[in-house]
Amino acid sequence: MRYVPPGQPGSVVAVQSCYDNFAGGKWLAPTEGGYREVVAAATGRPLCRVADSTAADLEPALDAAHAVHAVWSESPPSSRAKVLAAAADAIEDNAEILAVAESWETGRPIREALGVDIPLAAGHFRYFAEVIGAEERTVPGIGDVLAYQFREPLGVVAQFLPVRFPVLLAAWNLAPALAAGNCSVVKPASASSWSVLKLAEVIGEVLPPGVVNVVTGRGEGVGRDLARSRRIAKVVFSGETGTGQRIPRYAARSLVPVALEVGSRSPSVFFDDVLADEDDFLDQAVDGIVVAASGEGLVCRCPSRALVHESVCDELVGRALERIAELVVDDPLDTATRVGPCGGAEQLAKVESCVDRGRQEGAGVLIGGHRVDVGDEFSGGFFYAPTVLRGHHRMRVFHDDLCGPVLAVTTFTDEEDAVALANTTPNGPGAGVWSRDGDRACRVGRAVKAGRVWTNCCHQYPAGTRHGCTPSTVVGRDAHRRVLDQYSRMKSLVVGHPRTGPRPLAG
Repeated sequence: MRYVPPGQPGSVVAVQSCYDNFAGGKWLAPTEGGYREVVAAATGRPLCRVADSTAADLEPALDAAHAVHAVWSESPPSSRAKVLAAAADAIEDNAEILAVAESWETGRPIREALGVDIPLAAGHFRYFAEVIGAEERTVPGIGDVLAYQFREPLGVVAQFLPVRFPVLLAAWNLAPALAAGNCSVVKPASASSWSVLKLAEVIGEVLPPGVVNVVTGRGEGVGRDLARSRRIAKVVFSGETGTGQRIPRYAARSLVPVALEVGSRSPSVFFDDVLADEDDFLDQAVDGIVVAASGEGLVCRCPSRALVHESVCDELVGRALERIAELVVDDPLDTATRVGPCGGAEQLAKVESCVDRGRQEGAGVLIGGHRVDVGDEFSGGFFYAPTVLRGHHRMRVFHDDLCGPVLAVTTFTDEEDAVALANTTPNGPGAGVWSRDGDRACRVGRAVKAGRVWTNCCHQYPAGTRHGCTPSTVVGRDAHRRVLDQYSRMKSLVVGHPRTGPRPLAG
């Protein structure tokens, strides 16, 4: 099945020529009247224009968020839970609209957007609605003195989204922040702002005006100014490492706390016993390699470094190459497509540069390593073939941030070597371990420095699954109820309730 591109006759998604900022439940034109083009990843042609905001455009969004914060933060958790559940319903009711918008703007295959991203976006809102709806409170005490424990929201938070999966990552960030009683000013990535504005259209119908605000623009402009704002209680950033390194410097001017999640070359370890039998386990392990070289290679948590035992590397990777060669690289709105385009010209250039650098360092290109011309209306799209490089783990291709369909393969000798290689990158959002030996799989899974380790499965994560990161990525547990601790502060109100009559002696 092929969905009709947004804005064309018969499409489920309507497209306006220009999109303004979303603040206080209203659409506000940029103060200086500037707009920038949104380009469809599949065609390389303009789709619409979004506000190219300046510092002046932050004030209406911040005003709206601060105006409603007192009411929103003091509303009972049960009331906030109903609003979050309504947002989940709205996302589910508009699933095709959001999936088509995200797929066309970013190149994410519609089968993944419709089957994973949008349902999981709704799932995050529903999960946190259930969490705060069922939250228990304890009142510890000694004698006549009781200590009442209160969770208080931080205030108005700034949330920066990455290029990939804008709808899902917006929900991932917004759901716990709103559940804790905060209001948000969202700054989407410049290359994927439009689909976040479409999300604002959908959930803006059920959220109180001002609780969620979206300001679009350039990272080095309005993004920098938002991170520096003294009216922000916390800055949360997801994206590539270079930008993540600058965010704390911006926020330091106002001593605003920062939470970062930056990219990484996550590892997946394949032990020799994977090939011990011809069964479903082997089939799934091979798919674990294929997934990293396909569209899932665009996910920072998806293991994009395959560490394979030296005795089975040729055969295991050879089986994967046969399947990779059959992957369909085509129109992202076709449900048969496994690999869509990169998210834009800049991302495509990074992928090409990484592969070229790998070649220069001596890595062998086992498959791919080139652009793909899909032809017809997609001749200007940002397509790149699923690529597998084999080389030495010290090569930069095994360590540099890369959001693209590129898998790097190397070998290890034993368990100790495998763990050492897996832990050579500083950031550990995800990892994988494949072994028929359950004890070894668990042992290695514990030893690998990653917040989430898929053991004998591939890149599965329902809403509510804990996602911790290694210390260098600062933020963790962003899909679990404990993230509420990062969006709130605890206050103890110690109250004496003296009884009449004799009192105990002071200790």
